[in-house]
Parts: sequence; C-alpha cells; structure tokens
Amino acid sequence: MEFSIKAGTPEKLRSGCIAVGVIDARKLTPAAAALDKAAKGYLTEILRRGDLDAKAGATLALHNVPGTACERVLLVSLGKEAELSDKDFRGAIGATAKALAAGGAKDAVICFADHPVTGRDARWNARQAAMLLADSTYRYDATKSKKDENRRGPAKVTLLVGEKTDLAAARNGMAQGQALAGGMALTKELGNLPANICTPTYLAQQAKALGKSQKLKVDVLDRAQMEKLGMGSLLSVAAGSAQPPKLIIMKYEGAAKKGARPVVLVGKGITFDTGGISIKPAAEMDEMKYDMCGAASVFGTLKAVATMGLPLNVIGIVPATENMPGGRATKPGDIVTSMSGQTIEILNTDAEGRLILCDALTYAERFNPDCVIDIATLTGACIIALGAIPSGLMANDDDLAAELLARGQESGDRAWQLPLWDDYQDMLKSNFADMPNIGSKGAGTITAACFLARFTGKYKWAHLDIAGTAWKSGGEKGATGRPVPLLTQFLLGRAKAA
Repeated sequence: MEFSIKAGTPEKLRSGCIAVGVIDARKLTPAAAALDKAAKGYLTEILRRGDLDAKAGATLALHNVPGTACERVLLVSLGKEAELSDKDFRGAIGATAKALAAGGAKDAVICFADHPVTGRDARWNARQAAMLLADSTYRYDATKSKKDENRRGPAKVTLLVGEKTDLAAARNGMAQGQALAGGMALTKELGNLPANICTPTYLAQQAKALGKSQKLKVDVLDRAQMEKLGMGSLLSVAAGSAQPPKLIIMKYEGAAKKGARPVVLVGKGITFDTGGISIKPAAEMDEMKYDMCGAASVFGTLKAVATMGLPLNVIGIVPATENMPGGRATKPGDIVTSMSGQTIEILNTDAEGRLILCDALTYAERFNPDCVIDIATLTGACIIALGAIPSGLMANDDDLAAELLARGQESGDRAWQLPLWDDYQDMLKSNFADMPNIGSKGAGTITAACFLARFTGKYKWAHLDIAGTAWKSGGEKGATGRPVPLLTQFLLGRAKAA
C-alpha cells in the first residue's frame, strides 16, 4: 500500500473512495460537511434516515454521490463524543480498512485521520492510521500453491489533514506507521511459517538477510561456540533435536554519540516446542510453531527501528532451538550449569523457554546495556491471568516498567504489570541445585520471571510474557505481530529523549 498526505478539503478530489467521519450518527465532521455542501445536503438526508449506527467503527458505503468527483463515499462512525478515545479511533480506522479491502476502489482518501483524539497529536493520529491500514493488507501465502493475485482494496491511500500546520508532524507519523507495519509483517511471516521451514538455521539466514537490507551487524554463534561460553542451560534444550541451535546477535548502531549504551532485546526462539520428554498433548500442538514469536518480534522491531533511522543503539539477541524428545534429550531430574555458573534442576522439560533465555540474558551483560527487555511466549498461566488483551510485564526496575506501560498505552499494544516480589523467590527451591526450572504450585507467570531475574542482577531488566498476545487461535489463527508496536514505541520514546 502506497501512502501520501496532503492538506485541504475533499469535495473536489477524484478518488475511488473518500472516507469521512460522522459523530453520533448525525453530526458531520468538517470534511464530511464539505462533501455534503457539494452534494446539496445528500449526506445529511441519508443520515437522517438512520442507516448509520452511532457506535464507533460502523460504516455506510454510498455510490455516485451527486456533486462530488469521487466514485464512492464511505461514512465512518466516530462514536458519540466530539473527541475520540484511542480505542474508538483505532476502531474507526480498522473498520475503514476492512470496508476498503472488501470494495473495488483502487485508491482512497481518508479524511478523518486528523480528527481530535483525547491527549494525542497529529503525529500519533497519522502513525496509528498508517500502521493499521498497512497492517490490514498482510496476507500469508508463502506455503500456498496458488497465490492471491487479485487482492481487493486500494493500492494507494491519501491521508487528508485539514490544517497545513499539521502536515509535517502527520507526514512524520505516517512514515513511522509504515515502518511499524513493515516490522509487524516480518514478525507475522516468521511466526506463521511452519517449523519444518522456520528452523534455527533459517532464522539465522533471515537475520543475515535483514542485516544486509537494513545495514545491521549480524553474528551467529553455533553449538561449539556456545559450549565454549558455557551455555549449558540453552544447550540442554537443544540436546534432543537434530536441528543445530543458533545464538543470533543483531546490532543496529544509530546513536550519534560514540559508545552510547544500547537497549538490548532478547527474544525466545523455540522454533517448535513438543515439550521435550515432558511431552505436550497432541491437541493444538501445531500452534507451538509460534513459540518463537518473541524472537520474531525482535526481528520486526529491529526492522522498524532501522527503517525509521532512530538515533540510538539497539541489539537483538535470539537464542534459537527446537525442544524435542529423543535419546539425547534432557530428562526430568537432570542438572545443568548455566553460563552464569548457577546450576538448574530440570523438573519439567516443557519449561524450556526460561532455560534458553537465562543464558542469553547472561550473554547480554557484555554489551553494558542501558536496559534489557526479554520477550517470550513463556507461560500458559499468563493466558489464564490476562487473556489476549495485554502482555504480562515484570521488571526489576520500577521506572523501566512504568515507561513500558506508558508506551503500551500510547501504541495500543498494552501490557499489565505483575509483581516480582522477593516473596515469590521462595517458590524456587531445589534440594539438588541452585534452583529448579519451575516453581511450586501457583503464580506460574511470576515464578518464571523470578527465575529469569536471577540472571539479570547487573542491569535494568523487564520481561514481557506474550503467550496470550503473540498469536490467535481458531478461525483467525495466525501471528499478531505483537509486541512490535509496544517495543517500537518504547524505542521511539528513547530516541526522542536522546
């Protein structure tokens, strides 16, 4: 989808479709009023009949509106208030994207992307609009024999703003939204690929390809190099797989100041999770190809950041392996030594994500990070606790947690903080090692984070559990691209501060 932006009114624009906003099912926004004036009250008369619902996101398509130069007019309900909430604005943009995708217009003009949203500015509006519209065009067909060559929907979209003074900020926001959508598309694609294609080796190849296209420095460590580093915890997960494990390091260096400390993102990269010897039930095990969505979100975020050219340093670390049963697989009761030197009793081989993350978190120390954020589809308990709306957040630094929570609200990709009190550490006791890899009964999401916390004492750290937000099941099965918007918004905030 190609985007452009301009200032003005829509009544003389030639377009396949012009989308205008309506408040409380009757009141026309300025752009809609301009169209209505050209049409001699036609829109007002249609609305008087009550065909448009007042709920934000309702739409009504009109053809051959008199007095206008466009083929179609799409009336979009913005809800009942003069100023929109974040949710209503995103709902209106999402509904517009859906209506455009179902229609035959080859180009479209969106005339309410600058409508006032409580507490937001023109840059935020344009960023959200461009991101949601571009993201709506993603389709997975990589492993289908027949590609969809006749996709409906506009190839070109213009965002119309009413004030010329908003053009520069809106143009900047639009570019950011496009970059965000590009990062989300990469994250979705990696997540949706089957595990027989998206192996640890494939992820390493994709990292190198991303490095070439986005000018990232990429290093890939193999099993022998990880053994030399003492990554016994990570390698214990890889022991049962015929696929070789990889530790992928991607470096984006955009900071103007030499030696600026980086933000480090660590993404769980279990390319398929059977549970190992503690094998999972067969039902829905196919969805365990999504157990590398933490890694995929690191790829997507780095792509978005590099596309925007943000003035900061970001490092992505992806420990990648399968978790398989086999004659060489790690067994319940085995004890392994992590890169940090701490020993771990493996009580459940299906609690493998924390075992690969802990060595990657120790590895992150060498970069003298400003902060570290790990992203992982870590616990089913997080889905029980929070569902699919927010990601779970835990941190060893309250300011970092607050920053992530605020950026989640701003991006619409929200998180919810759970406690990481020392009291929970008492649930991680072993008679035979420094710690077990699972806690005693209850608080599974928190005890998993408590485990990781034991490897993050040398820097500020936050953990995002995305088990409930990384993909959808059922008829809409597929990767969501989250938490790329949250992470990118976090980095945008850091870049602005820099």
